[in-house]
Amino acid sequence: MTRRGLWKVAAGALVTLLFAAMSAHGAEEGGNATTERANEIFKWINFAIVAGLLAWVFLKVTPAFFRKNAETISSAIGKATAAKAEAERQLGEAEEKLARLEQEVAQLRATAQQESAAEGERLRAMAKSDVQKAGAAGKAEVEAAERAARLELKAIAANLAVDGAESLLAKQLTLRAQESLLAAFVKNLEERPN
Repeated sequence: MTRRGLWKVAAGALVTLLFAAMSAHGAEEGGNATTERANEIFKWINFAIVAGLLAWVFLKVTPAFFRKNAETISSAIGKATAAKAEAERQLGEAEEKLARLEQEVAQLRATAQQESAAEGERLRAMAKSDVQKAGAAGKAEVEAAERAARLELKAIAANLAVDGAESLLAKQLTLRAQESLLAAFVKNLEERPN
């Protein structure tokens, strides 16, 4: 029933009670029994008025209160629904990340192993290259030392040969031999045409 319908019913009941009270008042003049009956009718009229006022106040105040309360509850339900949806979304994201975490760890391990193998191979190649370079440098150094030793040996041999030739020449080149060599040289010069 709507408010308007309630007001019509309350107004109709009030008018009926007023007519009943007036007829009771008219009957009161008729005797004592009617007086008691009129008092009782007035009590019922007073009750109806007080009940009508209470109903009117109740109907005037409570809809706004209940509407406000319903809006508060509806707002809280909406916020709770949104919070639940957000929590479910975050839970889903966390589960996805957790599922992907194992894959990422496996990928990181595989990448680390590949990089480790590549780094080991690079270090081996670099060590091999360094060994080859050191070998080549050692070989070049040995060859240079060998050349220097040969040159030194040649110089020593030449010095020994010169010294041996000098001592042999000093033994064999006597004064007479020197004079004959000088005479042969001068004769050779004289025979040459200028």
